[in-house]
Amino acid sequence: MSWIVDNQLTGFQKFCVNVIKCGPVPKHIAIIMDGNRRYALKNKMGKTEGHTKGFERLAECLLWCRELGVKEVTVYAFSIENFNRTKEEVDTLMSLAKEKFEKVFEEKDKIMMEGIKIRVLGNLSLVPEDIRILLAKSVLLTKDNDKSILNIAFSYTSRDEIVHSMKTIVEGLEAKKIEPRDVDVDLLSYCMYSNQSPDPDILIRTSGEVRLSDFLLWQIAENTQICFTEVLWPDFSIWNLLGCVFKYQRAYPTLKKYKDVCQSKRKILSNRIIAFLEDIEKKRMEQMEVYAKA
Repeated sequence: MSWIVDNQLTGFQKFCVNVIKCGPVPKHIAIIMDGNRRYALKNKMGKTEGHTKGFERLAECLLWCRELGVKEVTVYAFSIENFNRTKEEVDTLMSLAKEKFEKVFEEKDKIMMEGIKIRVLGNLSLVPEDIRILLAKSVLLTKDNDKSILNIAFSYTSRDEIVHSMKTIVEGLEAKKIEPRDVDVDLLSYCMYSNQSPDPDILIRTSGEVRLSDFLLWQIAENTQICFTEVLWPDFSIWNLLGCVFKYQRAYPTLKKYKDVCQSKRKILSNRIIAFLEDIEKKRMEQMEVYAKA
């Protein structure tokens, strides 16, 4: 299981990628990687192997996105709701997560060479300490990279993220770092776990499920092309990805019009709000350092 896979595109696949790149390329793609368990059942293998196959597909998908010129990818790795699964499955998922993030440090030279920045979105206070340490160290190791960004939603739900954002604003008001007149929709957005990222251009969900499972609900509310596909995540191919990007390109004129309208409504940030947001990011990185040293 490797985070960085070698270029495995055929000549024809490279040609098709270059054709797609002639149109508008999304800057940010979000993925709900669903179907690992059903893939395992379909192929008469254990759940662990199904989840492993899913991770292998993720590594390939990240390669395809880099080939396309997509700078940022956000994946739904583990929902807070997943803690309600059986202890056996939760333990299995945590064990796989630990193995995957240990691999980051085995492959750190490759990751740094590719310039990949890893961010973790979620409530890490709920995560076992050994995995929390690995997550924090991965974030700190790659924090200065800027060629491509991988956001991993781990111990995440959108409702938890919105509550976290509201609490951050309340703390800012109580500390008199911001004023009540500063509080609006934009400020709530700037306080999300994902505040360093643009909203996704495309949200992909595999496995035939037509629901969002509490993933990035705030961020996809206005200008995101949503693509539901029947294929199970471990079977997801470059053709499925290119199909989603082509669908986005067909809708691009309408999406751009709405995005331009939204951008025009955004206020210029005051020095007070800028200082508040910089303080938030500083505290987040300090918290990561605390987690890493535990």
